[in-house]
Amino acid sequence: MAESAGTEDLQTAYGEFAAEARQLQPDDQPNTVCTDGWEATQAAWRNLFPQITVILCFLHAVLKLKDRCRRCQSWFETWLEKAWHVYAAPTKAAFSQRVRRLRQWAQKQASDQVRQAVLALCLKGPAFATAYDFPQAYRTSNAVDRLMDQQDRLLYAMRYLHGATANAIRLVRAHACLWNFHPYGPRTRRGDPGRSSPFGELNGFQYHDNWLHNFLIAASLGGRRTAPT
Repeated sequence: MAESAGTEDLQTAYGEFAAEARQLQPDDQPNTVCTDGWEATQAAWRNLFPQITVILCFLHAVLKLKDRCRRCQSWFETWLEKAWHVYAAPTKAAFSQRVRRLRQWAQKQASDQVRQAVLALCLKGPAFATAYDFPQAYRTSNAVDRLMDQQDRLLYAMRYLHGATANAIRLVRAHACLWNFHPYGPRTRRGDPGRSSPFGELNGFQYHDNWLHNFLIAASLGGRRTAPT
C-alpha cells in the first residue's frame, strides 16, 4: 500500500518488496524494471536499486497516443499499425530506424493532433530502445497490468478499502498470496497439463497436489524466520 503517488510513499511501498527479496538473497539487484512514464515511480525504483535500468513501457505510450487522438478515428488503424511495426523491430538499430520513419510519416501525412502525439512518442525512442540491451527484459508492463485489472475488479466489488491502513495492507497481501497459489483453470492447462499455479511455475515444484495444502505449507515458513503476530 502507498499513501500517495509521490516518490517517497511509492519508495516505501516498493521497499517492502526489496526487503523481502533480500531476506532470501541479500545481494538481490534487479537488472531492469519496466514502468509507465510516471516520474515518481521511476525515481522510487532508482532509489531502492541504484544500479537498475528503467525501461519505458511501449504499451503505455501507445495507449496514451490513443487517448490523445480519440477524435481522429480515421487515423486510428493507420498509426496503430505503424506504432506496433516500430515495436516489432528485431534489433536496436532497426527500432531506431523505424522510429525515424514514423516521425517522417507524422510530419508529412498526419493531422495536427495526430502529428503532435506521434512526435511525442518518437522523442521517447531512446528510452524504449534501452530494452534491446537486455534481451530478457520486459518491454511492456502488460503482465502486471493484467494482474492489476483483476485486483481492481476485486477492490471495486468490495467498494475499495475501509478502516485502518494496516487492515488494507493485510487485505492486499492476502489477495497476492491467493493469486500466487491458486490453481490454473482448464483453459490455461489445456496446452500443458503440467502447469499447476504461479507458485509451481516460478519455483519448478509444489509441496502438495492440493493447492490449499501447498499454500499452507509454503506459508508456514519452515522455520526460516518467526512469523509476525
